[in-house]
Amino acid sequence: MRILASILWFLIFTKSLLFWLWLWQLKEYHFGRFRAHFETQKIKKIISSFYRIKFPELTKKTIIILFFGILIEFLILIYLFSLPEYLFYISLLILVIISPLFFSLLILLFQIPTVFLRKIILKRAKEKRKKFKELLVIGITGSYGKTSTKEFLGEILSEKFNGSINSPQDGSMGSPQRVLKTKKHINAEIGIAQTILNELQDEHQIFIAEIGAYERGKIKEVCEILRPKIGILTGISEQHLSTFGSQENIIGAKYELIESLPPKGLAVFNGNNKYCQELYQRTKIPKRISAGKNLDKSIKPDIWAQNIKEEKEGISFKVFSKDGDWADFRVNLIGAHNIENILMAAIVAKELGINLIDVSRACDKLTSSSGTLRLRRGKNEWNILDATYSANSQGVISHLDYLKIWPGKKIIIMPCLIELGSSSKEVHQRIGEKIGKICDLAIVTTGDRFKELKESAQKSGMSPENILLLENPKQIFEKLKKFCLPGDIILLESRVPQLLIEMLVGKNGNQRN
Repeated sequence: MRILASILWFLIFTKSLLFWLWLWQLKEYHFGRFRAHFETQKIKKIISSFYRIKFPELTKKTIIILFFGILIEFLILIYLFSLPEYLFYISLLILVIISPLFFSLLILLFQIPTVFLRKIILKRAKEKRKKFKELLVIGITGSYGKTSTKEFLGEILSEKFNGSINSPQDGSMGSPQRVLKTKKHINAEIGIAQTILNELQDEHQIFIAEIGAYERGKIKEVCEILRPKIGILTGISEQHLSTFGSQENIIGAKYELIESLPPKGLAVFNGNNKYCQELYQRTKIPKRISAGKNLDKSIKPDIWAQNIKEEKEGISFKVFSKDGDWADFRVNLIGAHNIENILMAAIVAKELGINLIDVSRACDKLTSSSGTLRLRRGKNEWNILDATYSANSQGVISHLDYLKIWPGKKIIIMPCLIELGSSSKEVHQRIGEKIGKICDLAIVTTGDRFKELKESAQKSGMSPENILLLENPKQIFEKLKKFCLPGDIILLESRVPQLLIEMLVGKNGNQRN
């Protein structure tokens, strides 16, 4: 009997180990993000998640933790077999109950050597960076738009400095691989440091680094390594308010990039964001700003877009700069919100000697894979708008605006957004209002702020029976089959269940041409 109980306990305990390791890894071992998860997720939701097996991504760190975790389980069982029978069963039960705390402490224990290793890696990266005295570093930060702006700028500068666009007369440019950028999903200090150590070479003249943070001081720390000369602030919102503590802390943290620039550096701001406008006005070093819908009349933009035409699978517009330069743009990107990011990338390109016509030519090569929004072919001839890479309030609003150009029914499937702190209620009311004006069906997969979403959507005219809280992917798919017709569009926002994505587009779902 003890052997059967031990096998059952071992399976349950190992499942608990996998779940808590998965969750800590999902939150990047950051205690503030881990805490915020429990502030927004209902206990019922967390327990239901526990019942489903979760597998962490296998890295050196997770493999080591799994090895020691399972080894400890065996050692515990060996010890428990020496106890009297009643203590044996009681101990097994107690261990299952305290397994969340037990494994969280084990995972955090492994953070101690990780901290020391991190310091070593950051120090080595800082020392290596110092050797590249002529390297131009461009830092990009913000609550949203970082990745897209980095990818767009990387494509534009690569066309120039890697030889596709005519190089300067002195012949100093044009050799292959002059531009390096952090990979698409890397923006934390350790990933940036490893990019410097593993990829930065003598041939590189420009390094574009996306910089993210969940607390004040982190961007400053990264900038001490990078020593950026150009900084781009893409926009500021309530994202990660729960980890920063206040909106003022978010603003201060993002502005650390601008504060780290040298006196003759260049600060670039998104004029379509009110916080960026305020920071632009207080910045004393050389600065540039793009135009936006609500740009303060006292601010004269350096670059702006006109004649914007948004289509299903692309956007066209004209770009003008205050020096008289202009060009027509036609890019294969989904959503007019991409124009903000292109304008900021164009500002930097012009500072480096690339005119807008050449910027436009480089942008011809941009595709939805360069951004974070993809249009995919779905089953039953549905159009699937995949925005599951990440989610922020600004992005959700932009994606909903894009749906307006589509005929037929418009459906959104999304969880409630997390890590918004005290602004969570207001943000979800704002999203609900937009959903009510645009969508025919809304399926919310988590219940944290479902009430606010539904109430706001109803106030905007949406029928209450078309605003549903459904967590089960199969139930969601069945609802879609009854509601949707061929040609309808379904927006997937944030971390919707992977099984649902596979049911909609298949395991290897294709992107539309």
